[in-house]
Amino acid sequence: MIIIVTEPESMDQLVYFTQRKLGDKGTARVWVYRGDCPACGKAKMGKPKDPKTGRAKIRAKEYECPECKHIIEKTEYEETLSAESKYTCPECGKDGEGSIPYKRKTYQGISSLIFVCEHCGVKIPITKKMKEKKPDKN
Repeated sequence: MIIIVTEPESMDQLVYFTQRKLGDKGTARVWVYRGDCPACGKAKMGKPKDPKTGRAKIRAKEYECPECKHIIEKTEYEETLSAESKYTCPECGKDGEGSIPYKRKTYQGISSLIFVCEHCGVKIPITKKMKEKKPDKN
């Protein structure tokens, strides 16, 4: 199955973006596009704006439609989105791309988005906040 991912033109289109180095020869760029409003479908959902400054409230626990003001909880909204990636596999060194649901899973004790290399099948974890994996218990 071939998945065509489209690279974003602006950060305004995105909920999440990261660019990481994976080991010695691997890299990854991951992004998540903003979704349409489930109520009106006219606009993209976004964080609510602060009335004083006009900027988005970064730590808000909900997303709001700028058109109809429909509000949806952060966890409920983010489960409907998908994460897209272009990467160079740290194992085989080949370029690839993929798309997965935007849902973090625990991998080696770290909350991660886990992509699978389309060439060699190795798991490529995109960890949260650049955390290090837990040491093995021996």
